[in-house]
Amino acid sequence: MPLTGLPPFAAGLVADFERLGAERVDTPVIQPAEPFLDMAGEDLRRRIFMTESETGKSLCLRPEFTIPVCMRHIETAAGTPKRYAYLGEVFRQRRDGANEFYQAGIEDLGDPDVARADARAIHDACLALSGCLPGVELSVTLGDQSVFEAVVAACGLPGGWQKRLVHAFGNQSRLARLIDDLSSPGPSGVFGPEVDRLAILGKLDDEAKLVAHIEETMAATGYSSDTGRSPVEIARRLREKIELSNTRLGGDTLGPLAEFLALETGLAEAPAALAAFAARSGLALDGALGRFGRRVDALVAAGVDPAGIRYRAAFGRPLDYYTGLVFEIAPAGVSSVLAGGGRFDRLMTLLGARERIPAVGFSLWLDRIEAVKGASA
Repeated sequence: MPLTGLPPFAAGLVADFERLGAERVDTPVIQPAEPFLDMAGEDLRRRIFMTESETGKSLCLRPEFTIPVCMRHIETAAGTPKRYAYLGEVFRQRRDGANEFYQAGIEDLGDPDVARADARAIHDACLALSGCLPGVELSVTLGDQSVFEAVVAACGLPGGWQKRLVHAFGNQSRLARLIDDLSSPGPSGVFGPEVDRLAILGKLDDEAKLVAHIEETMAATGYSSDTGRSPVEIARRLREKIELSNTRLGGDTLGPLAEFLALETGLAEAPAALAAFAARSGLALDGALGRFGRRVDALVAAGVDPAGIRYRAAFGRPLDYYTGLVFEIAPAGVSSVLAGGGRFDRLMTLLGARERIPAVGFSLWLDRIEAVKGASA
């Protein structure tokens, strides 16, 4: 069925995507809610329009295309590499603008040359926007979650804290709160009288004793582990929470992390700036920085001028499935984001793919492009 209400430039986008070797696909507007709730991230979860089937299964209106396109690829057992293009409505609660709007984009699945595929995503997104907005100068902001993860790991943070910080990447206020918690000299870890009592009894230090105590409590209260977490899971989670709450780090660890997050420079200068940071801090980042440098080289080879791209070490996007490259494109000097994308190498496996499939993609917000087009006319 032809889409109505599309801006005139949408037809040109579809033609551009086909010339770039992407196969046009569509996905149902009504989607199973679970993949979005589990994998899309807190920011998107709270803006999803939920409903349910006659059997009580949780459903939602399609809030984005990446997850549905990936699920379609798995269901059709298509081979890789494969490029998919899409154009259609998405539904999200938004503070400004309509809750129903059009997105278009490309998902690039299965290219083993990660640097080349990353560069192609940025190149193609810029190309599509330039076709829609001739004469409008574009500004690209680039981040890299994998570099952040490498820094966090090299800082020697406890595993639980690494997970928390990585999960918060892209949410600057939340990340700042977590770092404040790590540096706070104040006492913490108070979980109530029951935990204090267990600590006095010495059961928190002995996992077997703690599991046995939880089993006794569950049996006495009639709580069934079939409906929730097992005693072992509860005990391990409780001990992890207490360990995390009592972890405090000094400036020798938090200093390099803060220095890294403050790093911002032009992309052409970014490899040297990151190498200098690694040398100053003494952190082993060779693998992540090598991948970063290869992407910069691939962008130049693809005809993208690094001078128009800004690297921000703290920049992320509020979707939990990103694993490496993240980027957004806006008109120069304007905060309205017209396109965004990134790499999501773990998503395909989480959705049920039998083998790991590297993946990268981008989306365009057509209502925002139309607004810029109207303002520049």
